[in-house]
Formats: sequence, C-alpha cells, structure tokens
Amino acid sequence: MSNKKVRSGAELRKRADKVDRVRQSLFTCAKCGKKKIKRQGNSLWVCKSCGAAFAGGTYSLSTPPGEVAARLIEEYKKR
Repeated sequence: MSNKKVRSGAELRKRADKVDRVRQSLFTCAKCGKKKIKRQGNSLWVCKSCGAAFAGGTYSLSTPPGEVAARLIEEYKKR
C-alpha cells in the first residue's frame, strides 16, 4: 500500500500504511457475530449483515481507552 500523502520518511510511511490496513479491514460484529463491520465514516462503524451501527475509534473499531472503560463497566456490573 503506497501512501502518497506521507512524505517525511520510511517510518512514517510504514505507520500510515498500518493505519490504512486497519481502517480498511473488517471487524467482528458484537450482535450477530459475523465479520462484517466496516467503517462508514469518521468513528462510525456499520455491520453489513445485521445493520447494527457502532461508535468507535476513527481508524479502528475499538480504542485502548474504550477497552479500559468497557472492562471497568463489566467489573462494576459484577458487584
């Protein structure tokens, strides 16, 4: 994947390519379980199978702070 917008060195081009690969990949749907979630727009992810919409990260369905928050919510529910 050649990213023509990044021109400041090999390391930055590698990072940009990695972001592009993650952004364009499919993710597993939490509702139907199929690997059909695709990026619809900035932070908007939609399942092609069941039509469920999710708010996530800009380039990835989940973000590290979001994963921490989900884990804390699950721990709180167990109490």
